[in-house]
This record gives sequence, C-alpha cells and structure tokens, in this order.
Amino acid sequence: MSNRTSIAAASKDIVFVPLCKLKKSPKNVRQIPHTKADIQALAASIRAIGMLQFPLVEPEIGPKGKPTGHYLVNAGEGRRLAQLLRAKRKEIKADEPVRCILDTKHNATEVSLAENAIRTDMHPADQYEAFAKLHNEHGMSAEDIAARFGVTAAVVRQRLKLGAVSPKLMKLYRDGKMGLDQLSAFTITEDHERQERVWHELPSFNRGREAILRALSEGQVRSDDRRALFVGASVYEEAGGHIVRDLFDAKGGGFFADADLLNRLAGDKLQTFAEKVKEEGWRWVMAEIEFDHESAAGMRRVFPRSVPLSKAQRKALRKLQARYDTLCEKHQHEDEVPAKAAAQLERIEAAIERLDRHEYTAKDLALAGAFVTLAHDGSVRVERGFVRAEDEPKPKGKEQDDKRQARDANGLAPLSEKLVAEITAYRTMGLRNELALHPDTALLALVHKLALVTFFHGGDGSCLEIAPRGAYLTGHAPGIDESPAGKQIAERHDAWGKRMPEEAEGLWAFIQGLPEAERLALLAHCVSLTVNAVHTRGSRAESEAHAATLAREVALDMTSYWQPTASSYFGRVSKERIVQAVREGMSGQAAQKIAGLKKQAMAEAAEVALVGKGWLPSVLRQQPSQTAA
Repeated sequence: MSNRTSIAAASKDIVFVPLCKLKKSPKNVRQIPHTKADIQALAASIRAIGMLQFPLVEPEIGPKGKPTGHYLVNAGEGRRLAQLLRAKRKEIKADEPVRCILDTKHNATEVSLAENAIRTDMHPADQYEAFAKLHNEHGMSAEDIAARFGVTAAVVRQRLKLGAVSPKLMKLYRDGKMGLDQLSAFTITEDHERQERVWHELPSFNRGREAILRALSEGQVRSDDRRALFVGASVYEEAGGHIVRDLFDAKGGGFFADADLLNRLAGDKLQTFAEKVKEEGWRWVMAEIEFDHESAAGMRRVFPRSVPLSKAQRKALRKLQARYDTLCEKHQHEDEVPAKAAAQLERIEAAIERLDRHEYTAKDLALAGAFVTLAHDGSVRVERGFVRAEDEPKPKGKEQDDKRQARDANGLAPLSEKLVAEITAYRTMGLRNELALHPDTALLALVHKLALVTFFHGGDGSCLEIAPRGAYLTGHAPGIDESPAGKQIAERHDAWGKRMPEEAEGLWAFIQGLPEAERLALLAHCVSLTVNAVHTRGSRAESEAHAATLAREVALDMTSYWQPTASSYFGRVSKERIVQAVREGMSGQAAQKIAGLKKQAMAEAAEVALVGKGWLPSVLRQQPSQTAA
C-alpha cells in the first residue's frame, strides 16, 4: 500500500464539496502545471468511468482564523481542473458535489509530495496493449476509446498499431532495448515473423527507424518519391495499387507497395508530356524518370537564339526598358514597392519578354533532342537542345586521302614527320614563352579553351592542353539540381549559351570582342563548373584544404544555400547531435527542453528552434586558415 493510500485510509473523513468551493492549495508541491492535453484526457476518463481517486483536501482558514467555506486541494489538482473543464463544457454544474477525503491530521506538504512522488507511471507499452484489448476483445471502436480517454481517434489508431507489434519486440521496448521510433517502424506490416526477422538481421549499429523501414519496405516506394508525387496516391489506388500506410508520418506517408505499377503509371503519364515536347519539332525526345547525366555528358548542347526584331520592335523594346529602369530607380530606396508600381513593373516585364524572345533554329530542332524527366518534387522537367554524337553533321570539305600527298604546296617533297615534330617543338617553346609575357592573350586563350569544352563539347579547337572536369552532384544529393544554387547556375549557363556563336570557329572572335568584365564573368562560370568539394571516403586532404581556401576567398555563407531541417539533417543524426545543435544555436536551456522528446518530435522541434539562427554543422562552417590557426 502506498503512503498516499495509508494517509487516506487513516483519515476516513469523506466530504462532498461543491466544485466551485474547491481551490488550488498553495502547499501543493507541483510547480509545473498539468498540460492542456493531460486535463482533457483526465476529463474524458472521469466522464466515462468516474473519478477513481478522490482529492485530498483541508479547510481554507481565513485571516482571522475562521474557515472561509472553501477547501484547498493538497493532492488532486489535476482532477479539480478536469472537473472545471467538464463544467465549462456544460457536462456538470458549477456546484457539482465532488467526493473528497478530508485530511487535517497530516502535513499538507507531505501529502502533496506523496501524491506526486511515490508512484510508478505505467509503461507506454501497457497502454498500447490495453487499447488493443479494448478494441479486439471488447469491440470498442477507435472513436469510443478516444472519447473515453480524451485523445483523438487518430492517436488511438496509432496506439492500436503499436499494440499489434510482435510481443517479442514489445518486450524489448519494455526492457529499454528499443526506442519508440524503432517500435513504430514495425507497424507498416502485421507479419510478426517478418518483424522479428528484420530486427535480428539488421546489425546492432544500424537499427534506426529509417533502416527498419527500408528493410520492411524493400521493393516498395516511399510516398515522397518523385514517381509517387507525380502519379498521386488516388490515381495509383484507382489503378489497383496498395499503399502501406504509416500512421506515424504527419503527412500521411506510407509506401507504394507495387513498384512495377507505379513505374508504369509514371512512365505512361510522362510519355504524354514527351509527345507534346516532340511536337516542337525535335529530332528525338526521351522520357525518363531521372535525368540521365551520364548520357547527356557525351552530347553537345545547342541553345535558343534571339529572334530578330524589326526596327519598330527594337524601338518599342528600348522604350519599355527605359520605362522599367525609370520605375526601378524611382522606388529603389523604398523597403517595399507600392502595389500599383509593382503591377506596372510586372506588365512591362511581360511586354519585354514578348518582344525579346529566344527560339531554337530549324537547323537545331532537326539536329538535337530533348530529355523529359521528373524533378525531385515530382514536377516535369524538360532539358532541350542535346546533340548525340551519331547525329553530328559530317565535316565539310573534300575527304583527305589516307596516303600523304607526294608533294607540298610548292611542289616539293614533304618534310619527314620527325623533322616536323622537332622544329614545331621549338615553335611550341617560343609560343609558351611569348604567351607568358602577354597575360591578356593568355587569359583570352584560357577562356576560349574552357568555353570550347563547356559549350561546344570538345577542345579540338584549341592547342592548350587543359582538361576541365565537372562533377555531377545528383549522385550524392538527389534533387540538388532544383536547389536555389542549382537553378541559378542553370540560368547563368543558359544565358551564356544563348550568346554563343553557332559554330566553334567563331568562339575566339566572340570572346575577343567581350568587355573585360564579361570575359572574366565567362571565365568564372566555366571554372565554377569544375569545382568538386564533395567529401567522400576517397577525398584527398589537399583538395579539401583548397576547398576551404576557396570558401574563405569568396566569403561563402552556406546559410544562403542550405538550411537544417528535420528531413535534411536532424532526422538523420543521433539525438545527441540534435541536442548539441540546439545548444550551440540557441542555448543550454533550449537544448534541455527538447532533450526528453522522442526522436522525430525532437528533430521537428530543433528545426523550428533554429530557423533563422544561422546554425550549421561543423562540416559546412567556414574553416580558419592555417596561418590564422
């Protein structure tokens, strides 16, 4: 028998006190109040099955030592608040008699302490199984159970799913050998044997929720996959597909069980978009779920050209641009452009776009093709203007005989290959020396070489043996092409592509004619595409050190390009790292508040807490230089 029960039994003074006469006792030791959810649950339970434990009270004594007629609740404040909530809902009267135990013999502080401290809370697993028993053996629906215990029907369904997990795994949860986030992962299947097999087959160091879900959903497709987002759950289910629902995902979640059906639906729908793109006149159109970077890397790309304007159109375009610039200058010092001016700017922009159009030439359409793929968010993505090697036009001019000509232009016998190589080696050495003495020309040659490789897919038009290489980042971070930085790079690349001459032979003159600032901008763009600062197991320390140097030189601020969220970071690291992040980004007090939460709740709380705080994991922070260190 607990200390609290002993006190109550010793007194045996039962009194019925009107609810409106009960007051919170200043001697109650509980400082942190009951949560709103706790009070609602308690009110629902009292309504369904009555008050199982009665409040312990003592008379309130006034300033002159006389009773006031009210009673102080030394133990049972939650029950008093629950009854007040019921009175507010008109379920009972404000003066509803409440059965209480009158105790004036014991120290009120001791009574309150015994009520709150000397007890053992029920393990959550007991509740899950009890809910399952009410449902399976007593026929109570989720709604009935929810009404009796002050929770939502969705919460009850979650508890019922948990209660249906293998008893062997439930015992591990009770014994503290498995967390709730791990236990919840097993609810996507009711096959106890499979649940147990997956748990035992996974290595002990990799038994997190995501690993369990991957193992149980092998061959299935997550609901946030680009194919699932593109097709949609309703279309998939109408076609006979089954979705394994995950009640613990706030967004509905689940897994599309029939991957073959989903792929077929996605392919068919994507093909309809491809047919529309094909009507533009392309030589070929390829519809694929994911953009094939490897195939595209072996192709040259053409870009749309500016549509020639008539004299009247050029005049109208100049007027529109002048009006646009005037409006921008007028409001440049204002924090927010007035709505009327913003609408006017939008109209001018639309008019400029209608005049300043870019289109692919008929020649390019007949030569090149397009990829129709899915972006990471499930939207359709079209990449146009790729020329396959087999479609490249044959070089113009007469075919050269395999045999060397017997005579040169002067009618003399040609020089030997060895002699030609020797004397042109001296030419090369002289060219190297002179180029080093002419930095402007060297810069021009460098930009020419890089632009040849970047925009004309090859460096045969240059004698510089410089080989830039670009790293495809989508293999490390799916969807990164649709990130803000990825979109800016693609827009910049397309803008330069539209300005390039149609043939590589005209590139030197084009670059030579650029103002110095634009030439440097083109150089910077081409060089930027070769950066590879991805950290992998095979990364070289020297390369990483250079990446850190580059980051310092350009003052890279990663908070502009990446934000820690529950999905991008916190949900994929340990709870200790989440707490550390909040401690660093906020405070120790904030970290302490979330330390007791479950993994998913902790990740979501960390995301909210660190919004706008500029916190980054150490691998993304600016590294000090060796000199500074």
